[in-house]
Amino acid sequence: MIIKNAVLCDANGERQGDVEIQDGIITKIADTILGEDIIDAKGVYLLPGLIDLNVSLLDNLLNTSKLQSLSFSALKGGVTTVVLNPELEPSIDNEIVLEFVLDRKFDGAKIKSAICGTKQVETTLQNKNITSKDEDKALSNIAILLKQGAVAPSLSSSVDSNLIRRIFEYMKMYEGTVFCSPKDKELNGDGVMFEGEISSALGLPGISVLGEIIHVTKMIEISRYFNVQVLFKGLFTRRSLEMISQAKKEGLKVFAEISIHHLCLDDSACDGFNTYAKIFPPLANSKGKEALRASLKNGEIDVLTSLHSPHSKVNKEVAFYDAAYGTESLEDILPLYYTKLVREGLIDMPSLSKMTSFAPAQMIKQNSGLIKEGQVADLVLFDTSISSKINNTKSLYKNDELFGKIISVFVNGELK
Repeated sequence: MIIKNAVLCDANGERQGDVEIQDGIITKIADTILGEDIIDAKGVYLLPGLIDLNVSLLDNLLNTSKLQSLSFSALKGGVTTVVLNPELEPSIDNEIVLEFVLDRKFDGAKIKSAICGTKQVETTLQNKNITSKDEDKALSNIAILLKQGAVAPSLSSSVDSNLIRRIFEYMKMYEGTVFCSPKDKELNGDGVMFEGEISSALGLPGISVLGEIIHVTKMIEISRYFNVQVLFKGLFTRRSLEMISQAKKEGLKVFAEISIHHLCLDDSACDGFNTYAKIFPPLANSKGKEALRASLKNGEIDVLTSLHSPHSKVNKEVAFYDAAYGTESLEDILPLYYTKLVREGLIDMPSLSKMTSFAPAQMIKQNSGLIKEGQVADLVLFDTSISSKINNTKSLYKNDELFGKIISVFVNGELK
């Protein structure tokens, strides 16, 4: 297969050219390639497929139909690889559940998974007859799951520090990435949205930025001590991004992920007790949002995510306090990125590709993320001249006009 006349765009920049694909691999890139089975993509971007590292299933329930639905939704948004959050029902914390996820053969996007990095160990420690041998066995199982295809252990920074230490010791040997969600359960209490004027006006308990800042500080120092790579998941404060950026300058392997929603929306979206704006981490106030946008322009954000966590109406159309956290955006994510970030001048297309393809690929050691000979042909044809309106009533961007249409998606070189 030959894709001709496309604007090739990845983390290394933009250029015009043809791409040849054979056996799922990019075999040749040149100004002109002759052959058969040609797709003419004149004037259209050819991008590496997006990789989203922070995705959940509908209602956090793990089954075949929900995995299949997620895979199709990803393709619609230009996402060729999704990494599941492991906090599902059942939780992805043992070989049987991991095998169930990875063995699903879908005609869609690739589905990979993180694993619960602390749940097994916590369960073991709760045993009344706990021994060091039991704990070692539970921790060893984490290493086994990584070897069997899990991409990273996922943990909350609020768990027991000794458990975190043991996991980091394992990851130092494995030379992988720890996915870390900086949370302070005690400080957050029963908060359900950003702590500020709007939460007060609505009479809802707030979530303080202090919890994230304290735990990012803690995990940076743990990363420094063990020299283990950490991806901080779903941040919502500028101060956290500043600390991570400074730590990188000091040589630490720490990286920041943020969602499209925290760059485009603020806590005013919760007005009227809009439960579809109840997400975690919470949407910051307008000042916080502008600070995050400044961080994006300054290059302090490494990875972007849709933070896709859809829920049925039964879990959303209830009192705000009782509603589930999460929103859905995966099917519109590439046009959202392009419209809200590139067209508004915050970043350019190569920077977008770096944060949505190249950097995520590095986090999970995946051979993709660039348009380069020898790379896996996970690719997206994207036409920025076409616009459409979001009709999904569950979307935070309903009725917004989005620019850019996904023309074709290739996974392992196959047109989907």
